[in-house]
Amino acid sequence: MVSPAPNPASSPTALIGDLVTAIDHVGIAVPDLEAAKAWYADHLGFGCLHQETNTEQGVVEAMVGPADAPATGGTQIQLLSPIDESSTIAKFIDRNGPGLQQLAVRVTDLDEVVRRLTDAGLRVLYPQSRRGTAGSRINFVHPKDAGGVLLELVEPAAH
Repeated sequence: MVSPAPNPASSPTALIGDLVTAIDHVGIAVPDLEAAKAWYADHLGFGCLHQETNTEQGVVEAMVGPADAPATGGTQIQLLSPIDESSTIAKFIDRNGPGLQQLAVRVTDLDEVVRRLTDAGLRVLYPQSRRGTAGSRINFVHPKDAGGVLLELVEPAAH
């Protein structure tokens, strides 16, 4: 049974339901990117669909998943490996060990999503959006305002 949409009066995030299109990816912090990519290839048959270094975020990241995920808009797994010990991902791994670091939802208008959420009293991590994977625009909802989950908001780059 499908649950009805939350009442906007009781849930600030219900205010963005018209702008969220999918679960984009889950982010997993890993100490060894090559070993993690090999594990997903060997055990799930997932290929590396995209890889890049994001110096602003302090990570080397690889998007892995089924070969048709980019064409179908399917959910992917983002493997995040620290560039150095000062990166947020390195600190996450030191504190928590490797594992699930964030959940990302795909949105059609990041600026409008952030405006609606902050107007409703939720905190985002950045005053302005930042560059994410493959030229996307991103921001994050503070975990204390998202049920303990670091919630990434992703507006994919126009292609």
